Amino acid sequence: MSIEEEKFDGLLLAIAEKHKDGVPQFLNTIASFLRRKTDFFTGASQSQWESLLLNVFHKQSDLAVKMCSAQKEGHIDKDTDVVKNSNNIPKKQNSDEESIPEAEPSKPINDIEDDSEKDEIGKLKPNAGNGCTLDKYSWTQTLQDVEVKVPLKASFTVKARDISVTIGKSSIFVALKNQEPIINGTLCAEVKQEDSLWQLVDNKTVVITLEKVNKMNWWDRLITTDLPISTRKINPEPSKLSDLDGETRSLVEKMMYDQRQKELGLPTSEDKKKMDILEKFKTQHPEMDFSNCKFN
Repeated sequence: MSIEEEKFDGLLLAIAEKHKDGVPQFLNTIASFLRRKTDFFTGASQSQWESLLLNVFHKQSDLAVKMCSAQKEGHIDKDTDVVKNSNNIPKKQNSDEESIPEAEPSKPINDIEDDSEKDEIGKLKPNAGNGCTLDKYSWTQTLQDVEVKVPLKASFTVKARDISVTIGKSSIFVALKNQEPIINGTLCAEVKQEDSLWQLVDNKTVVITLEKVNKMNWWDRLITTDLPISTRKINPEPSKLSDLDGETRSLVEKMMYDQRQKELGLPTSEDKKKMDILEKFKTQHPEMDFSNCKFN
């Protein structure tokens, strides 16, 4: 089984395990997504999309039959591949993913380029993922979501049942059962509980994906008791913005611009718009005195 084929296993398993009614419910969620977010059913004739589905499932069925035969003949250790849970959702066992390496903790900002950045002194410098790397966990973010990685320091092989993870609308709790919490606090901002997931990677690291409610702001910390990062030092990838539709991208870029302008004490786009209107009005009415006009 190729690495490319398995790269979404963790995410899909986390989603699948939320479907208590098993595979039919899981497949219905996928079909619903295709109906609501794509033209899968309307962009082609019924015979075309039915043929596509049958081809895909027949191919996977053939592979499953071959694997089953190989297991029966002893060519594959069935205990290291997949097993089924009570809801007939495949559950990955003995993941062969590489362990997530530990990174250097984020360091405070001590040097600034000019006086406009003096408020950034003491804040933590964002890591490569625009988040923060702390002693017990690290997190990264996009405007849409936050990913948290929690390395587990245990003397035994950790299973999912050994972990306690609770994601609230504005709270998060992570712990090995019967041990002190690794994370336990109030989130920097609200998240969508139904779209937030967690998974165990390589029996060593808990990976949590939090879906932001407000997709226009950068988080400056994971939980309120953490030291803040400097959001001015965040460097969003242009490719992430290019994934958005035109209207949403324009709105996000405007919000990001206004946020930077406010942090620098400079006029926002709305302020500039008001100034342009005033300048036009002044040109039309030179007899009036605007020397005491101020923007609120």
